[in-house]
Amino acid sequence: MNKKHTDLIEKYLPGRGFEERGNALLLPISGSELKDVVRSLKTAGLPLMTPVATDERENGRGFRIYYVFGVPAEDSTEKLKFIVPVIVAANDSFPSIAREFPDFALYEREIMTMFGITPYNHPDPRMLILHEENWPAATYPLRKDFKWDTKVPETHSGDYRFHKIGGEGIYEIPVGPVHAGIIEPGHFRFSVAGEEIVSLEARFGWVHKGSEKLFENLPFEKKVKLSERISGDSAFSHSLAYCQAIETLTDTKIPERAKYLRLIFAEIERLTMHIFDIGNIAGNGTGYTFMAAHGFRLVEDLRRLSEMVSGSRFLRDINIPGGVARDLSAANIDIVQNSLSSIQKEFAEMVHIADVSTSLANRLRGTGVLSPQVVIDYGGVGIAARSNDIAKDARVGYPYAAYRDIVPEVMLTKGGDVEARFNLRIKEVFESFRLIEQALKEMPGGPIHTKLPALPKEGMAVSVVEGWRGEIVYVIFTHDGAISRVKVRDPSFIDWQLVSHLSSQDMVPDFPLINKSFDLSYSGNDL
Repeated sequence: MNKKHTDLIEKYLPGRGFEERGNALLLPISGSELKDVVRSLKTAGLPLMTPVATDERENGRGFRIYYVFGVPAEDSTEKLKFIVPVIVAANDSFPSIAREFPDFALYEREIMTMFGITPYNHPDPRMLILHEENWPAATYPLRKDFKWDTKVPETHSGDYRFHKIGGEGIYEIPVGPVHAGIIEPGHFRFSVAGEEIVSLEARFGWVHKGSEKLFENLPFEKKVKLSERISGDSAFSHSLAYCQAIETLTDTKIPERAKYLRLIFAEIERLTMHIFDIGNIAGNGTGYTFMAAHGFRLVEDLRRLSEMVSGSRFLRDINIPGGVARDLSAANIDIVQNSLSSIQKEFAEMVHIADVSTSLANRLRGTGVLSPQVVIDYGGVGIAARSNDIAKDARVGYPYAAYRDIVPEVMLTKGGDVEARFNLRIKEVFESFRLIEQALKEMPGGPIHTKLPALPKEGMAVSVVEGWRGEIVYVIFTHDGAISRVKVRDPSFIDWQLVSHLSSQDMVPDFPLINKSFDLSYSGNDL
């Protein structure tokens, strides 16, 4: 038993036995102990990454729930990063702790919906993702006895109960789930007094793709492609999270050059989407079309650059378990440096013009205010956290790729409104330019991938990547030498719920602007 691991458990949960599994320490606990254990870990400052349910009935272990908590960077070695209390669901139920810890609420509903095990004493025991209006009762797609190619009949098994807001003059405005653009479906129900939004309830899950079930059944060589399609605008970050989990499972150390290439491509993805959002917020969100025109033009330049150096406008087919499939030649490095230098200059000019626009500032400031306490209570990540002066960044907290050598400065803004989210993206764009420039200059030579050993007979690994929206988490289990469970947690799953807790007195016409300032993924949520 590793003494460092023993010391770590003694620090946070003294006197408890544990099992070493990949980059995690598993602590078996009873359901009655769960609340106290979670309280101890949270009090110590360890963040919840994601709970994961598994169906292990065929192994005689029933349904299990793994609660993955991150370990602060200063306490973690390169291999160990997570502490995972584990409970067994007794009689197809498990204790809900959502009343004390709101960040568990959605996860518990997801487990109930996908596995059919009940979180007893849950404050809101409605189905999540799958919809009673057209999904048959007692049909749980992540159980092992549910076949991946099952054709589920459209069956009315119940009705969803939206929250009702009473009071004189209150009326409802339903928006969606089908929208006027090409975005994916999502339903927003506004309770309004006059034009002011009194309450907003969002409902997703209109497109259940069966992604996690597919991970269990696709051939190994196709699983990376599936990860790239969880949320298409984060293809590189999702595939990176998947590949890193596989590399942890197989104890694979990737070449140094591959680490630098992963950093470069990850930051190009961040650049592209942040500049897109800056143009979309200020341009399409407020009608300041100058920002949209120039922002989207720069995004097209970045897409063409991505295709030129990688073969894909969306940076697909680059990550592979064991490294990367694409290198940057000396000529390509020159192209990237020259292109980014030009884009950075034009971006700075665009931002300067926006900075002196009083009308733009008035439209952004004080709109869509999200309080820091809401972010803390619900475990908000990424842009939502850092625009509230909360320093959460997996590149620093759980360094991967070349982020140990080239450490990002965690950019922060205050206020939690659209302006804070807008300005945070601008700061992160300039930081991405710096990181890429340094990585291109310092990138070592050598191979770009290494041979991958066989998967372990029984294993578990956790991987965290800071996508441009926030933390992406993958938890992968193996059984009998094959992948048996892949849990995907896109940052949108967490941050969508924050949108219902805005504290400003916004009007319905403000919502498109607010929505653009978060720019969350429907696809990443509706797995």
